[in-house]
Amino acid sequence: MKTLLSAFTAIVSLGLLMGSANAADLVLYTSQPNEDAQATVDGFKAANPGIDVEWVRDGTPKIMAKLMAEIEAGNPVADVLLIADTVTLERMKQAGQLMAYKSPEAVHYDATLFDADGYYYSTKLITTGIMYNTQAAMKPTSWKDLEKPEAKGLVTMPSPLTSGAALIHAQTLAAVPGLGWDYYKALKDNGAIAAGGNGAVLKSVASGEKAYGVVVDYMPIREKAKGAPIEFVFPSEGVSAVTEPVGILAHTKHADAAKTFVDYVLSTKGQEGFVKLGYIPARNDVALPAGFPARDQIKVLPLNPAEALKNSEKDLKTFSDIFGGSKG
Repeated sequence: MKTLLSAFTAIVSLGLLMGSANAADLVLYTSQPNEDAQATVDGFKAANPGIDVEWVRDGTPKIMAKLMAEIEAGNPVADVLLIADTVTLERMKQAGQLMAYKSPEAVHYDATLFDADGYYYSTKLITTGIMYNTQAAMKPTSWKDLEKPEAKGLVTMPSPLTSGAALIHAQTLAAVPGLGWDYYKALKDNGAIAAGGNGAVLKSVASGEKAYGVVVDYMPIREKAKGAPIEFVFPSEGVSAVTEPVGILAHTKHADAAKTFVDYVLSTKGQEGFVKLGYIPARNDVALPAGFPARDQIKVLPLNPAEALKNSEKDLKTFSDIFGGSKG
């Protein structure tokens, strides 16, 4: 009887949840951290008080698995996606799963930061650079510094096998003359470790276990502000970036609300919201957060999402062949 009651309760709860989501004017699926997602939705609702929003948050692989299962079952719930990388949205564009929308806010963005057909738009720049412990003997300014004898056995980085940002970083550096996959071979020969995600890298360098780390910018900049003995540098050759793009699902039943959301996150007000959370805004005319250099001092290296998508499997194998590890 208890089992039947529990099952009934679960079914009712699920029904209420689905009813709530279906009743919303807009459903957002996002990979932003919970606090960031809530702040984004709160800002949007403050600017658009007549639109009710439901949001679901998980890491990009899990939120995409959920969405794809819903699409396969013929019952997709989300109207808008705000997730980690353009490569994922490029895959969806090619599969016919996104709706094109030409936002009037796009004129304030570099053309490299949005899809020319209007299927997705970058909302912020989360770059990958070098962090180091303040007790480290060398103060790196270049990617090549991590190959030096002073860094031997002292470098840690996230693995592209487990981190989407790390894969995009590897693909970006692989295309840079003078770096390429030979650079990764040199790092491996110098004792660099590639495992896990960005959080583990931050912890390892902040604790002094390793002296140098390859990591996304906002993590060490936030921790330095709290007193951690670390510094972050944007290497002279340039940095890779994931851009947390926003896109509208082709199946949306709330196209007008979805377009309003896209316009909001690309607007000055929406971008200033991301700045308050500590991110580099993608919009050209919005100032960077405290702790970051001026925008013209950050060289963002180019990445072609379509090419990156096409080469992902091959690039993962190349990385795995150098550092070891399994995609499974």
